[in-house]
Amino acid sequence: MPINSQLKTTSEPASDFLPATDFAAMVKNMPLIAIDLLVENEKGEYLLGWRSNPPAQSCWFVPGGRIRKNESLASAFIRVTQTELGSALNLEQAIFKGVYQHFYSENFLGEQGQSTHYITLAYELKIHKNSLKLPTDQHAHYRWTNSESMQLDPQIHSYTRDYFTTPS
Repeated sequence: MPINSQLKTTSEPASDFLPATDFAAMVKNMPLIAIDLLVENEKGEYLLGWRSNPPAQSCWFVPGGRIRKNESLASAFIRVTQTELGSALNLEQAIFKGVYQHFYSENFLGEQGQSTHYITLAYELKIHKNSLKLPTDQHAHYRWTNSESMQLDPQIHSYTRDYFTTPS
C-alpha cells in the first residue's frame, strides 16, 4: 500500500526553524525524517549535487530535505522540491521507492562524534531537465549521470548509490 494513503495529514503550518543550539540537541538525541529526490531526466540520467555542507559534505548526493514538525508529507514534498529543484511538484507526481536509514558520524555543524541519523523516504521523479532552476546553497554544482556509472564513482556517496542498487 502506498505510504501517502496510510498517512494522516494536518493543515497546521510547519514550524519555524529552531535555534542552532536546539536543533543540535535534537540531532544528538533523535532521528530526523527526510525526503530524498531521485530526479530522472528524459535521457534516463539522475541529478546529483556536490554537497557544500555536512553531513555528506564534498560528495555527490541526490537532492532532498527534512520534513518539519506539523508539516504533512504532501506539503513537505512541495516545499522540498521547490527548495531543492526550483519547481514545486506534488507528491502524486512521484513514485515512492522505499524507506532508507542514513547514519553519519558528524552533525550539520561538522562536529565529529556528534552523529546524525536520518530516516529517509526516497521518491523518484521524471523531469525535463530544462524545467529546473537549481539553487546553490546546499549543492555547489550539479551533474547528471546514469545509475550504472554511479556504482563506479567513489565520489558519489554510498547512500546515494544505495538508491540505485538492485537488491539481490
